[in-house]
Amino acid sequence: MRTIRQAAFGITAILAAQAAPAQTTLSADQQSFFGLYKELVETNTTLSAGSCTQAAAQIATRLKAAGYTDNDITLFSVPDHPKEGGIVAILPGSNVRLKPVLLLGHLDVVEAKREDWVRDPFKLIEEGDYYYARGTVDDKAMAAVWADSMIRFKAAGYKPKRTIKLALTCGEETTFAWNGAQWLAKNKPDLIAAEFVLNEGGGGRIDAQGKRSVLAMQVGEKAAQNYTFAATNPGGHSSQPVPENAIYELADAVEAVRGYEFPIKFSETTRAFFTATAPSVPGEMGDAIKRLLADPSDAAADKIVSTDKTFHSTLRTTCVATLLNAGHAENALPQRATANINCRIFPGETVEATAAKLQELAGAKVKVTINQPVRPTAVPTPLDPKLLGPAKAVAAKHFPGVPLVPLMSTGATDGIFFQAIGIPVYGVPGMFIDADFNGVHGLNERIRIKSLYDGRAYLFDLVKAYAG
Repeated sequence: MRTIRQAAFGITAILAAQAAPAQTTLSADQQSFFGLYKELVETNTTLSAGSCTQAAAQIATRLKAAGYTDNDITLFSVPDHPKEGGIVAILPGSNVRLKPVLLLGHLDVVEAKREDWVRDPFKLIEEGDYYYARGTVDDKAMAAVWADSMIRFKAAGYKPKRTIKLALTCGEETTFAWNGAQWLAKNKPDLIAAEFVLNEGGGGRIDAQGKRSVLAMQVGEKAAQNYTFAATNPGGHSSQPVPENAIYELADAVEAVRGYEFPIKFSETTRAFFTATAPSVPGEMGDAIKRLLADPSDAAADKIVSTDKTFHSTLRTTCVATLLNAGHAENALPQRATANINCRIFPGETVEATAAKLQELAGAKVKVTINQPVRPTAVPTPLDPKLLGPAKAVAAKHFPGVPLVPLMSTGATDGIFFQAIGIPVYGVPGMFIDADFNGVHGLNERIRIKSLYDGRAYLFDLVKAYAG
């Protein structure tokens, strides 16, 4: 994800917990959602200082007020991680032959330091056309919409044919954290069993003129995996340098990674994405995409297409150095130098095979190890018309004229844990964000107010379309 720095704005008044924001007129129905959303956003759920368990309990209270019973709701955590709990809620369907649909979201957010932000990151502030706060997009917009949908279904007496399940978990944003989605998949597979999962990862983009340009449905994702490069030497006094230097050896290995391109791969999803994209891309870029589709070994076409960083990452496994640590004293030869190499592995490729390639690149003087935790191998997700059809049909109603394309995420979500136990995961469209990514994972995270409420309406109808 990217770090985005926004221009400074004046701080507006803090919004009341249950009231609609002063600058935006909301219907009574939208005000109810806003209360849930605001409470969730303003509940700190960072790993360092927050509590997903508190956020889950607050959602459980709202679900019970809507009519769900204790038997419909499961709050979970483990003794070693009491603040990293989550919630599963179930609305039974009328047709036992239809497998459930699972609505997945995560409650945790990326760290945010008050001194770095223009506004308090844990106060939902309306300014201009946006709501600002950590988690306004990732992922509390979706988590709030899913919880709100479950409440609206119950309040309206809606009886779905297909059982609807909700799972809101913790640990998605931090590799080394206890992960609730992983725990559910391993320890409570029957509780979250479903025919398919609706998750984050899709969405929509707004161009520089504020116009909706495209909708994307995530169909598959890469697996994120970290590796350590380590070079070790006896060291010695810096006044007597020798050729064997851990820093230089590590630098050579990192440079080898920098210069290597993993081969192009196409999945069913990425081929469909580039096929749909090529006609709308003018000039040599569009032509190069068409050439790559015909011949993935076309190096000249690859060079052109890969100038777009999103296209480049969608075509292949990528590995990049993200952390360095070397030496122990300014007047001593380094005894140890290490680098973290972060890889995003194309579906179907393995952690072990990627490690073998990295070791080949690093050479004999640098040891490559696979860091824990080791995530499951990414599984290609089927381009199922039963999933894409309703998404397009509902989009035509809510966002007429906006194309919807399948997309493989170059990042990673908790969906990979459900894929690993045989449940396909789809990142649903609906939430439109700006081309600069709205400060997600960075400073001054924000969401367009209109995008939030339009996305809420779309996702509510989409779940009903799937559930029957």
